[in-house]
Amino acid sequence: MKNILLIAIVTLAFSACKDDSKEQKRDIVVNYPETKKVDTITDYFGTQVKDPYRWLEDDKSTETENWVKAQNEATFGYLDNIPYRKELKERLSKLWNYEKVGAPFKEGDYTYFYKNNGLQNQYVIYRYKTGENPKTAEVFLDPNTFTEDGTISLGGASFSKDGKTLAYAISEGGSDWRKVLVMNTETKDIVEDTLVDIKFSGMSWYKNEGFYYSSYDKPKGSELSAKTDQHKLYYHKLGTLQKDDAVIFGGTPAEKHRYVGGNVSEDDNYLVITASVSTSGNKLFMKDLSKPNSPLITVLDHADSDTFPIDNVGSKLFLVTNLNAPNKKIVTVDASNPSPENWVDFIPETKNVLSPSTGGGYFFAEYMVDAVSKVMQYDYNGILVRDIELPGVGSAGGFGAKKENTELYYSFTNYVTPGNIYKYDIKTGTSEAFVKPDIDFNPEDYESNQVFFTSKDGTKVPMIITHKKGLELNGKNPTILYGYGGFNISLTPSFSIANAVWMEQGGIYAVPNLRGGGEYGKAWHDAGTQLKKQNVFDDFIAAAEYLIAEKYTSSDYLAIRGGSNGGLLVGATMTQRPDLMKVALPAVGVLDMLRYHTFTAGAGWAYDYGTAEDNKEMFDYLKGYSPVHNVQEGAQYPATMVTTGDHDDRVVPAHSFKFAAELQAKQTGNNPTLIRIETDAGHGAGTPVSKTIEQYADIFGFTLYNMGFDVLPSQTKEKVKG
Repeated sequence: MKNILLIAIVTLAFSACKDDSKEQKRDIVVNYPETKKVDTITDYFGTQVKDPYRWLEDDKSTETENWVKAQNEATFGYLDNIPYRKELKERLSKLWNYEKVGAPFKEGDYTYFYKNNGLQNQYVIYRYKTGENPKTAEVFLDPNTFTEDGTISLGGASFSKDGKTLAYAISEGGSDWRKVLVMNTETKDIVEDTLVDIKFSGMSWYKNEGFYYSSYDKPKGSELSAKTDQHKLYYHKLGTLQKDDAVIFGGTPAEKHRYVGGNVSEDDNYLVITASVSTSGNKLFMKDLSKPNSPLITVLDHADSDTFPIDNVGSKLFLVTNLNAPNKKIVTVDASNPSPENWVDFIPETKNVLSPSTGGGYFFAEYMVDAVSKVMQYDYNGILVRDIELPGVGSAGGFGAKKENTELYYSFTNYVTPGNIYKYDIKTGTSEAFVKPDIDFNPEDYESNQVFFTSKDGTKVPMIITHKKGLELNGKNPTILYGYGGFNISLTPSFSIANAVWMEQGGIYAVPNLRGGGEYGKAWHDAGTQLKKQNVFDDFIAAAEYLIAEKYTSSDYLAIRGGSNGGLLVGATMTQRPDLMKVALPAVGVLDMLRYHTFTAGAGWAYDYGTAEDNKEMFDYLKGYSPVHNVQEGAQYPATMVTTGDHDDRVVPAHSFKFAAELQAKQTGNNPTLIRIETDAGHGAGTPVSKTIEQYADIFGFTLYNMGFDVLPSQTKEKVKG
């Protein structure tokens, strides 16, 4: 009798948690703003395509501004009614509030490092005299002082060769457009006028005299959305005006390069220039800086590979390339005759993808073995010195230092291990813990396992699934399936404070390594591009089906999430298989595949996507999966919260605006369709911690609420146990 009574109490407690929440959810009335339709039609190869919300592309119009305000009112009106949103924010804030310290690096007479005391919006740069006690470190540059709300961030920093001058870039409101300031590192005084209108650029110093940087001409229309496709390399000599900076490469109308970069070798003898029309493949040029007026030498005159220099010893160049080596290798060649027919293998290609670096007179070859790090140390004769023993299974990075250094610092992390910094003795190969974060999270309570599932065409795809130990495979675990699948980008294991909070609630976090990424080299990347892009969506769908089949979760408890190209992934998946998930979370997504290339630097993404102007076959293919164009009238889509930033000038927010408008107009059923538009925020980089915490509280709150939880899952389990 006692057991029966207990079962009844448990059942009632659980049903109360679930059924009441569904009633409560229906009580949150969303008054969607009216979004007008305009009769805009474009002809593609004889096909007329309607684009009723194109007016939302105008980011300078009052109408668009008013629409954004009205949508945010509706969205936050909904979010304000989620009962545990405040609890999530408080827990995120508490867990986030620990000291985070980056790896030290030496510049001139000082050792520098980045640190965040816990909830600071931006990391601060500290320094101390090399050789002195690190406890004497002082604040060198504090981006939190740039503006009160933290929306101006540090976008890059580069020291002169003697360490006496710093060029640093700032981003305002998350924009990719940068301003560059030049500082005397001894006095901390700004010593020149601010350089402006710089985009997609590093700053590479030549001696102590000046630096190379890249930018576009200022757009004539909106600088947030107008097309930019003529990148140029400039040289700024200290003490001169920016308007007098010489164009070193680019700007020829007959030959446009959307991405141009220039880097000076560590010995100041060579300037190496990369030039690309898309995000994959580059031409390569070099100039001998030791000889006045030396010509520009062509190393590669085509963009059929990704090739760049990693080091040189005198005139002997070391190049990393995937030319005829999809997983990359290192070759050597003499600068006097550097064309490919003269290349000699130095570290040959293997079955795993290579990501090399240098430091202390050695090469460090980091390989991805099923998305997990393996690192090997080589000398300059190409002889293997040792396999480096890593602290565990996960992602290691940062094996880089100047040639004269005898030690370096590297990071190690995985989905349950917060980022640790290790000090590595380059000669002996010994590692010691240098920074271990003091965080209110116990990795021993969680487990992370890699599985392989089969995609639609039979391809084996890896996925890492992370959750609390002792998880019951009952199909009722709230799960976030996160993916990207594009641009040769690899998703390797890394710790996230936000994901830790999700897993504390009994949530599962699953990350598949989809085709289109770089986990298995160029062939894996190419298998998810252009007319093969559907492979990426099929892989993601198969990952979801695996989680459901293996009882990790079910469609009622599954959320899919991704950002940028991952936002496209979510948009395409939810429109193709709306039955598969309960919640969809597309962030800063590329969602209008017919017009993405007409904004900012979007045309540079054509290697992965192709464009609707290429030919009829490509147009038909893009239209067949473009999320904006595949929202069906009367369909029932999952609960959706689109997220974007009003200053996103990489994937312009119009993508998200138009997708949200289509969903709101055509969605049936009770699932909410919201768009959360962050103001003074861009594509993600430099977002203040305070805004990030608010975003995650809203994302997790929305997700759990629409899975039927009226209290947090951890509290639900406590009730059931009681």
